[in-house]
Amino acid sequence: MDKSVSAVQPAPRARVQAMKEYHPPLGNRDAMRLDFNENTIACSPKAREVLGRISAADLTRYPERAPVERIFAKHLGIAPEQLVLTNGVDEAIHVLFETFLESGDELLLPVPTYTMYEVYASATDARAVTVQAADDLQFPYERLLSAITPRTKIIAIANPNSPSGSIATREQIIEIAQRAPQAVVLVDEAYFHFYGETVIDLIDTLPNVVVARTFSKAYGLAGLRIGVLAGPVESMQWVRRVLSPYSVNSLALACLPPALEDSGYLDWYVGEVIAAREEFAAALDAEAVRRWPSHANFILVEIGAKHAEFVRLMSAGGVLVRDRSNDPGCDGCVRITIGTREQMREAVGVLNKTMETLRGKKDGR
Repeated sequence: MDKSVSAVQPAPRARVQAMKEYHPPLGNRDAMRLDFNENTIACSPKAREVLGRISAADLTRYPERAPVERIFAKHLGIAPEQLVLTNGVDEAIHVLFETFLESGDELLLPVPTYTMYEVYASATDARAVTVQAADDLQFPYERLLSAITPRTKIIAIANPNSPSGSIATREQIIEIAQRAPQAVVLVDEAYFHFYGETVIDLIDTLPNVVVARTFSKAYGLAGLRIGVLAGPVESMQWVRRVLSPYSVNSLALACLPPALEDSGYLDWYVGEVIAAREEFAAALDAEAVRRWPSHANFILVEIGAKHAEFVRLMSAGGVLVRDRSNDPGCDGCVRITIGTREQMREAVGVLNKTMETLRGKKDGR
């Protein structure tokens, strides 16, 4: 080795060194996937048909998102200039934070909530200010209003929220936006289809409201990574300056229009999940497992000190669930994704056996 060459490695900027890390527990998931809130069956058959027709020559071209943005804008009833398609909702969040957060700013974050908000904020020079929900894990509306300051630049509201499944009402979101006109109010509607209510129309009347959506949940396109950010035209113009023009791949862009067209499949899947959610909630009640009301495609349950063992036993029974004990206010809690009624009836059988084991029962019910 040439001794004149330094062995010192280039150092990243201090903010990156201080960033929070997030390592999703993916690994081997060859079981019933009730751990990441994905579509548990498949995407639309029409989307799969299009995917099968993509040629090798198609893959040599750079992706062009503008035509698909026009299609989706029409689907939402807004102007194409009011939205940008992104590489999953994660890129939407990341780019929004990079666009609006700078030194001295604050991200206001009701917790527990989606982990990546704080991760992406930690990559900027802004400060994350968390507002803890009460034991009922309902949206901490009054506490959030009290935490708004002149330094508040973004308020991130997952609606419905994960992992709790709780919601902020339309009236609450409007009041928050009016109380913080200097801040972008991000309403993340990743689980919109399982709730059925949106505030996307507010982007025409409130200049600081921005809405995010994903196609990883109800649409079943998590592997293709596509999301959307919708807001006032001027805000989207600034976001486009930061956003890569090629970040959404051609496969995702090809599959989105047929997925949007196949409303029959989407309605069927969402209907299955909502019906299964009610059935599974009743099964939890029968087992006397504390749960929180959910407006999404999952239910948060309290297992207590044996939460890790619960996850292990469910997995051994062929059902993957997600330990959320490290989330603020969620000690001993596990989140369970809701699939179809057939899947969840199978999951109930595993749940019953798991609870029997945890409680030390020797006889079945």
